[in-house]
Amino acid sequence: MNVLIIDEMHESIIPLLENEGFLVAYQPDISRKEIIEIIPNFHGLIIRSKTPMDRELLEKANQLKFIGRAGAGLDKIDLDYLRENDIALFHAPEGNRDAVGEHAIAMLLALFNHLGKADAQVRKGIWHREENRGEELAGKTIGIFGYGNMGKTFAKKLRGFDVKVLAYDKYLRNYGDDFVSEASFEQIQQEADVLSIHVPLTDETKGFFSIQVLEQFQKSFYLINTARGEVITFDALNEALQRGILKGALLDVLENERLNSLSTAQKHSFLKLTERENVLFSPHIAGWTFQSYEKINQVLVQKIKAHFHTFSLKD
Repeated sequence: MNVLIIDEMHESIIPLLENEGFLVAYQPDISRKEIIEIIPNFHGLIIRSKTPMDRELLEKANQLKFIGRAGAGLDKIDLDYLRENDIALFHAPEGNRDAVGEHAIAMLLALFNHLGKADAQVRKGIWHREENRGEELAGKTIGIFGYGNMGKTFAKKLRGFDVKVLAYDKYLRNYGDDFVSEASFEQIQQEADVLSIHVPLTDETKGFFSIQVLEQFQKSFYLINTARGEVITFDALNEALQRGILKGALLDVLENERLNSLSTAQKHSFLKLTERENVLFSPHIAGWTFQSYEKINQVLVQKIKAHFHTFSLKD
């Protein structure tokens, strides 16, 4: 099978695929137009998120047997088209779930302990202790919204912090375990001191955390979003922070991450967020570690190999 890789990948992806008998074309700088021109020659496609896998492109891929998504999110892929045409889809959330869990905790502890502000002050010769008095995680209730790979791993990472962890997942049943208690969303709204979002972007989750949903929380709480920015708008975040519904926000993802293409309204709203000391940002790097970069490849190739195990690709 001929496989086309259209995004920058850890170099290990090529030998991993070749060892399973695939013929690999590595073209990370390829344009969408070029992909459309050559895709009829390929049986497999390895992607990240640069190029949407929409119907226009996929209809040109008349020999395509599978797509491998090096990461977790599937929101830029026409899943209906894949099902209609019996094209297999593999992704690798197992490869970066540890990184995401660690990053979420790191952001929370950094905000609780004012590490960014305190570091900047000390570098300037300022030694203010009282205004940098921290908040302890111990004793708090953590709500997890979505209990898939990322949510489960985040819950495991919280073990040892002496917190109560509640998880809500609309599509699971009987998922309480050693790390979380199964909860309704209403229970999380009543009890959570911290809410961490771990759901994919779908029509259902896009804009889910409206101000109307947020104001139903019974306590002022901290929000962590390492999932998809579109689940909550800049405006909803600003209003919730302004009104004290949110004590703080930890944002690895944004409603619009192309900061040079923000609308006028988005620019205004984003600027307000950047001026808030109780908001901490990172540039969509929660799953972006040196280790996850390689682990994603390993997980992805193992899944592809398992799917095609009924025959030898080398024959």
